[in-house]
Amino acid sequence: MNSIARYLQDELPRINAFLDAQTARLDPVVRPAAQHVLGAGGKRLRPLLALATARALGCAADPYPLACSLELLHSATLLHDDILDAAAMRRGRAAAHLEFGRTGTILAGDVLLALANRLVADYDIPRLNAVLAEAILRTVTGEIMEIASVRDTAMSQERYYEIITGKTAYLFQGACQCGAILAGCGEAAEQAAHDYGLNLGIAFQLVDDALDYVSPLEVTGKPSGGDLREGKMTLPLILYLRTLPPAGRQELEDRFTRGELDADAARQIADQVATSGCAEATRDAARGYAALAAQALETFPPGPERELLADILDLVLSRNK
Repeated sequence: MNSIARYLQDELPRINAFLDAQTARLDPVVRPAAQHVLGAGGKRLRPLLALATARALGCAADPYPLACSLELLHSATLLHDDILDAAAMRRGRAAAHLEFGRTGTILAGDVLLALANRLVADYDIPRLNAVLAEAILRTVTGEIMEIASVRDTAMSQERYYEIITGKTAYLFQGACQCGAILAGCGEAAEQAAHDYGLNLGIAFQLVDDALDYVSPLEVTGKPSGGDLREGKMTLPLILYLRTLPPAGRQELEDRFTRGELDADAARQIADQVATSGCAEATRDAARGYAALAAQALETFPPGPERELLADILDLVLSRNK
C-alpha cells in the first residue's frame, strides 16, 4: 500500500486545492452545503482513479479538471442520496440536509453536477462528455432502481447486482475510461480501463454492503445495520434470508417490509448476519470481481501507476470503512 500513501501525499493537496477553488466561486446560497460534503474528506478514490489511469496510459494533458469532476459528481450523489435515505450522518458528521435544509442541499447537488460537466466540457473532447454523461445516467438509473426496490424482500440477487453496478460501479468505470480517453490511448486500452473500473466499482460496493453489517459506528461514521433500517435489500441480507427456516424468514421479512426495525433491532440482526457468514460471503463475491479488474489491469503498461491501481484493488478488498 506504500504506493497509495505516496500518491495521496502528493496528490491530495492538489485535488483538495482545486476543489476548494471551484466551490469558493459558487453562489453563497449553495456554497455552504457543497463545502460541507467536500470538506468531510473521504477517500478521493474516483479522482485518484482518473489521475492514475490517465498517467498509466501516457496522458500529456492536465488531468486535474477531469479528476476533480469525478469527485464533484460523487459528492452530488451523496447530497441527494442522504435526502432520499433520510440519513442523519455522513462521514462522521451531520448530513448536509440537516445542516442547510433540503432545498439548499438539493440545489447544491445540482450545482455540483453542472460544475463537473462544465469542467469536462472545457477539454473539448466530445467522447469524454459522452462517456461521463452515460455514467451519470446509469448512476441515476441505479439509484432509481434501488428506491423502487426498498423493502422488497422478493428482489432477486440479479436485480441487486444491477442496482449496485448502476449506483456505484459506473462512476468508477467513468473515471477510468475517461482517464484513458484523455490519454488518447486507443480502443483496446480504453476497454481495459473500462473493465478495470467497472469491476472495481462492483467489488467496492459489495465490500461496502458487507461493512454495513460488521463495522461499528466509530469506524465507519455510520451505525451498523443502517441498510436494514432504510429498507435496502443488499447481498448480505439476501443471503441471510436464505439460511432461515420458513417461519423465521417470514417473521423477519414482515418486520423488514413494515419498517419495524429500530436501531437496537437492526444491530441485533446485523450481528446475526455477520455471525452467519453472509457478510464474509459478500466479501468473497467482491474478491471475484476484483480478480476480473486485475485481469484487465494486466494489459496496462508496467509502471508506478499500474502498481498504484493494483494496490487500490487490494485496499478496496481489505478496507474496514
